[in-house]
Amino acid sequence: MSIPDRGLLQWLEERSADRGLHFAGPGDSWDHWSYARLADLTCRTAAALAAHGVRNGDTVVVVQRSSPGFVAGLFGTMAAGATACSIAPPFAFQRADAYESHVTPLFETAGPALIISDQDSLPQVSRVAERLGLKPPVLFDQLVEDVAPLPGPLPPARFALLQFTSGSSGNAKGVRVTHEALRANVTAMRRWLRWTPDLPGITWLPVHHDMGLIGCLLNIVTTGCDGWMMQPEDFIRSPSRYLRCISEQRVGLAAMPNFGLAYLLRRIKPADLEGLRFDSLRSVILGAERIDPQALTGVEDLLGPNGFDRRAFLPAYGGAEATLCVTGLPLDEDWTALAPSGSAETAAPIVGCGRPLEGVEVEVVDDDGAVVADGTVGEIVVRGASVATDYVGRASAASGTTLADGTLRTGDAGFLRDGQLFVVGRLGDGLKVRGRMVFAESLEALLHQKGIPERRVAVLLGVRDGVNTAAVVFEIPKPEWFEVAADVLREWLVDTELLRVEVGRGGLAVTSSGKPRRRVMWQGLTAGTLTGRVGALTEQAQPCAQPAEGTR
Repeated sequence: MSIPDRGLLQWLEERSADRGLHFAGPGDSWDHWSYARLADLTCRTAAALAAHGVRNGDTVVVVQRSSPGFVAGLFGTMAAGATACSIAPPFAFQRADAYESHVTPLFETAGPALIISDQDSLPQVSRVAERLGLKPPVLFDQLVEDVAPLPGPLPPARFALLQFTSGSSGNAKGVRVTHEALRANVTAMRRWLRWTPDLPGITWLPVHHDMGLIGCLLNIVTTGCDGWMMQPEDFIRSPSRYLRCISEQRVGLAAMPNFGLAYLLRRIKPADLEGLRFDSLRSVILGAERIDPQALTGVEDLLGPNGFDRRAFLPAYGGAEATLCVTGLPLDEDWTALAPSGSAETAAPIVGCGRPLEGVEVEVVDDDGAVVADGTVGEIVVRGASVATDYVGRASAASGTTLADGTLRTGDAGFLRDGQLFVVGRLGDGLKVRGRMVFAESLEALLHQKGIPERRVAVLLGVRDGVNTAAVVFEIPKPEWFEVAADVLREWLVDTELLRVEVGRGGLAVTSSGKPRRRVMWQGLTAGTLTGRVGALTEQAQPCAQPAEGTR
């Protein structure tokens, strides 16, 4: 099947009145916006931006939830010849101070000519803008009020997007993505998925995260298929609604992190699926965090009797510096889970993330940059048309990721086996024990397998005062978790000091997409500023009743 290359704004010219986006409303309602209607709103947005003095190459920050206004703000910025930058709204953070602390450096780095906000985000975004001396944010509804649409897009800026990394390994970094790189990555993903306009997609992922923004929204819109758009809390509140939509609308494509699979297993029972069919679902893209093979088999067992095919699971790997997607499992190929060469039989198996997409080259190298043998762990290096141009602002190399001359040294450890990439974890989140590297993500996977829930535990590894040290951070722990963690860490971390940190609700430092910020917590531990009760992993458990302050 030949999948044509499509321009990012081609849908504005086609203006389909039949297909479009369906935004989740109250109850089981959906608000349908045809592409023709969205195109009109987008061209009105572009005209309004020009009227507000936005010029070619300026950056426009969009702080909105998934909505018609967000779609128009994003594509309207591109149509106005400016660079779009999506920054998380406050809903993604539990506390106002944590939100403002997180986004202040992002706004400072972006230096926007204009900020578009929704009503809910306006008070906090206004405070950040005022503190930085930026123009006050403009409400989207007021921006486009009584504005005539542009007849067509203006000449594009060099950069289509300024997107920020997740910040899981330090401060979030701004990455500049050209129109060519974005178009190349979207086209490569559509060809990997064999995605055509007659194949509906669904997403609940936040649009401030690259997986939700590019992997879902941009792909859906540029493909021109029907898209069913839910908010993250819609999925959390009613995962059964999500599954009903897939069944009733014959949805073919979905995407989520491992967390979503685990959540379905916790919330959905076989009785909830009576009368539903999932045989239309041919592609479930899995990314953003390590994939648990037990979650895959669990969802297969849950949905399989209703027509779900396990080959629909498509593990993938990517990152902001690669625009988004680097590798993905081909359609109709079964997923596999393996351990690297020379690892112990008790190692947590790693789910393969597929093969490089069209126009992407992947290597695994040692510390000297030499390519390692098949099955050997090293650093993942990426080259290709969709690799971003550079960083913006004060991009520290402390995260371990570097971007220069079209080469992305990811700072991620992994191995290739028969052309497929297996991702082990962050190089900065590992510890060498008796000549063997042990990675935090591998230990966390073992803890999850033994019953400690995701997003309630994080493992920190490093050398403190010259001593190999591992600290397990527990959020509102159950007493039995400590012995479980001690058993796992004693096996893998010989001659290592084992600590535990107990924190209350909100005390586990995570990114806006929920990934643990291990490096930030490790720095706090070594500096003595990490909030929480610190002690030996095997000491007598004490209740941790009070909520702890933390970075989210």
